Amino acid sequence: MLKKERQAFIMHEIDIHNKVLSSDLSLQLNVSEDTIRRDLQELDDTGILTKVHGGALSKSFHFTLKNNIVYSQSEKKSIALKAKALISDGMFILLSGGTTIIELIKSLSPDLRATFFTVSIPSALELLDHPNAEVIFIGNKLLKNSQMSVGAEVVQRLSEIKFDLCFLGTNSIDAEQGLTDLDLEVIEVKRAMIASSAKVISLSISKKLNTVQRMKVCNIEEVDILITELDPQDHLLQPFLAKGLTII
Repeated sequence: MLKKERQAFIMHEIDIHNKVLSSDLSLQLNVSEDTIRRDLQELDDTGILTKVHGGALSKSFHFTLKNNIVYSQSEKKSIALKAKALISDGMFILLSGGTTIIELIKSLSPDLRATFFTVSIPSALELLDHPNAEVIFIGNKLLKNSQMSVGAEVVQRLSEIKFDLCFLGTNSIDAEQGLTDLDLEVIEVKRAMIASSAKVISLSISKKLNTVQRMKVCNIEEVDILITELDPQDHLLQPFLAKGLTII
């Protein structure tokens, strides 16, 4: 495979999953990790991703005040419009991070009066612009790559609150393997979010369907609702429907 083809594959993976590991890319592309590291450095030098220890991050995943890059933004806006219809006044809403969650926050009616909890710094900052939402950031140790709080204290605090709805930004989702991710500390927090919520909603662009990462967040049966930009009757969604999920 030519370098141009390798780097196109890397960007495809990072656009979909926001984060890639050098070791995984080495196996997928059948090249050495040194080759992958050189590719990542070149892509970092051009400014289209951020190279970090062990892999790389999407520019849209790593929040800055000047960051306007959103991959598949039109699809994420469509998902946000579907998701906001589930939220009503007086609810306790739990939000993870990610650009789809940001689009959801942006879509909320200014008249909505609900309480939003989040472990994500970008989500909390976006919520601060909402005129009537109460915003509670559940914090402890901050994970720089994901820009969210993690650790035992966060897990404990989440266990002490009962949330009406939990909206999860999704890395990978598969009808058989469930929700999967790459970072163990993030996974532990997501598991606590799921356990404390009456309903769990996975927000996922269709390109993330039927993809699997190294570590499991939860079984698919622990998700109540799946929202994508697709028509609910789309054939790609039938395996999830068969598992009992509500598809929106």
